[in-house]
Amino acid sequence: MPAFPIVDSHVHLWNPALYRIPWLDKVPKINQPMNLPEYEAATAGIDVEGLVYLQVEVAPPYAMLEARDLVALAERDSRVLGIVPWAPLEFGERGRYFLKELAAIGPQIKGVRRIVQDEPDPAYCLQPDFVRGNQILGELGLVSDICCNSTQLAQNVELVRQCPDTQFVMDHIAKPDIRGGEFEPWATQLADLASFPNVCCKISGVVTEANHDGWTVEEIAPYAMHALTVFGEERVMFGSDWPVVTLASEYRRWYKTLDALTAGFSEAAKRKLWSENAKRFYGLG
Repeated sequence: MPAFPIVDSHVHLWNPALYRIPWLDKVPKINQPMNLPEYEAATAGIDVEGLVYLQVEVAPPYAMLEARDLVALAERDSRVLGIVPWAPLEFGERGRYFLKELAAIGPQIKGVRRIVQDEPDPAYCLQPDFVRGNQILGELGLVSDICCNSTQLAQNVELVRQCPDTQFVMDHIAKPDIRGGEFEPWATQLADLASFPNVCCKISGVVTEANHDGWTVEEIAPYAMHALTVFGEERVMFGSDWPVVTLASEYRRWYKTLDALTAGFSEAAKRKLWSENAKRFYGLG
């Protein structure tokens, strides 16, 4: 295991009794409070120096409250190094006011994630206002986290092409259909994405794209290693995707799996994957 403290670049915290989170209705296993005490229990024995909080798809009226409450949590607990809330990027220029107010909540706001994986139109991310919203993030110094599935990857490559001044993070290696055995065209398209220097990739969400009840290291290894290879050691970061990861794996099992897959990496490359890249790309203190 890493012989140094790590930064977990992709953590969710929630309380369904406090916020309306519609998608959790269909996932009873994790439809319960999942906050820092539960995260501490899941990571017991692992030296987690800090984490980046990713928005949890609260109902839109709660979006500003989610951001405000997480900044307040970060002020109480220094382990919350960064926060990536929701914003209506599809509003284009009309969303600028929202984004400026969001960033003003606190310096822990590092970016925005507007999930497109559930949009029925694969080209949703290419509507002019959505592209403009992502360009505005760059103007404001905010990162854009992309959460799409592999059938939308080509379109998101084009989104990145149109936003050269915005820093992007691809979540969950673009969600290839591992359980279905898909490798192409995902692999080629991910390499296309990696050709843009303003994109980093989270090595996260991998096991939940495999068979939840019976995934193996051999099954997921080609996907994780391909992402690590095409992005290179400077543009990859570890993410647990806790607690969503628990649908397929305990935190520790995913942590140990990625550690084993990268056992041959140099000490410098390991430090970048497990800590330094997240700090640099998100501008964490």
